[in-house]
Amino acid sequence: MSQQLMGWDDTIVALATPPGIGAIGVIRVSGKKAIEVVNALFPSKDLQQQPSHTLHVGLLKTGATVLDEVVISLFKNPRSYTGEDVIEISSHGSPFVQEKIIQAIVSHGVRLAKPGEFTQRAFLNGKLDLAQAEAVADLIASNTEASRKAALHNMRGGFSSDLSELREQLIRFSAMIELELDFSQEDVEFADRSQLNTLIGTLTLAVQKLLHSFQLGNVIRNGVQVAIIGKPNAGKSTLLNTLLNENRAIVSDIAGTTRDTVEEVLNIDGILFRLIDTAGIREHTHDVIESIGVEKSLEKMRAADIVLYLFDVNDTTVAELEAIVQQFRQEAIPYLLVGNKADMNTQASAAFTTFPDAIYISAKANNGVDALKKSLVARTISGDIYTEATIVTNARHYEALQKLATALNDVQQGLDAHVPGDLLALDIRQCLHYLGTITGQITNEDQLDFIFSKFCIGK
Repeated sequence: MSQQLMGWDDTIVALATPPGIGAIGVIRVSGKKAIEVVNALFPSKDLQQQPSHTLHVGLLKTGATVLDEVVISLFKNPRSYTGEDVIEISSHGSPFVQEKIIQAIVSHGVRLAKPGEFTQRAFLNGKLDLAQAEAVADLIASNTEASRKAALHNMRGGFSSDLSELREQLIRFSAMIELELDFSQEDVEFADRSQLNTLIGTLTLAVQKLLHSFQLGNVIRNGVQVAIIGKPNAGKSTLLNTLLNENRAIVSDIAGTTRDTVEEVLNIDGILFRLIDTAGIREHTHDVIESIGVEKSLEKMRAADIVLYLFDVNDTTVAELEAIVQQFRQEAIPYLLVGNKADMNTQASAAFTTFPDAIYISAKANNGVDALKKSLVARTISGDIYTEATIVTNARHYEALQKLATALNDVQQGLDAHVPGDLLALDIRQCLHYLGTITGQITNEDQLDFIFSKFCIGK
């Protein structure tokens, strides 16, 4: 990786813990001047003479002014997170105190870190590859056990290991084909075409498996948008409150009570469901505000990953439901039919036999809601979210894998057509290129800046 990146040689500093009042805050300093600069503010001990991976307690001072009593964590290169000299200062959790410490460090020629710059340096110094570095951000943002586990698997090199195996096998064959080009006048083949054919088939299956995992990975990372749709007074707000186990939405017998969308998050079996309670949909309303709410409902319905269509079993005809289902199918909208107030009609399921997948509940009495949750999970994911196998969660990785699959197909077609080695070599180089863009063997400064700009400052 080129060391010509802007600010590569700078020493940087940032608050590594969330801003705000707390028991302690951690300030991270990284770079060739890290130990020298902090040492100038720490008269208690000569940090330059201390071994790596040690802790030191003392006063932090600028001139005669005491800034705070702190704990210094010392990490000498290359055995640190960034691969550089790193010092972490654990101070008291006052934003004012932390700011004074950072100002004192900056006054010694250190600059403020950009978002993700510590992890970017870890990547540039070979401590992490790019896929692992991106997994660090995913781990920080994880909010379920499934997302934590997937991010940790990738951060520890699970995804990178899978790709490294594919890349090494391709490189071996690429080298053999390139060697053939040096002996083009001799008409010899160093690369066994039958073995290459087998390898391309194996790699294609592996890539397709990774691509297929993205549907699950996207759910793990981003959750599932669920729009709760239905006619006024179907019980949408009651259902939302029951699912959340709190009175989040206003419940009333007056039709059209919900004028705007209400959004909440619910964790079901490790998956985040982003529930959207919408205004009741009816064709004719003279209330301008309600009309706006209905239009918003339709927008949310079309943007949702799945529509939970709630209908009152006592106030809905089979014909009405058939019309709704036909609309969903015409617009290719994934849906789940849920009959509410079934406790008031024991023959509810019998009345709607043409809809065998419908779920019947009583949102008010909390009957059948657990079955509804299970059905939501079953409809939105396929596969084990807690699997030890690699799950692709990153859209950038998915796009690169799609391009890799196309390039592998080009190699396969070339083999089938018995094209010359120089053309095969070009297609194999394309495969290696797309693999390299995922792990960072092939990248550029603009791409790195974009990727790491999405990190939090201090990481």
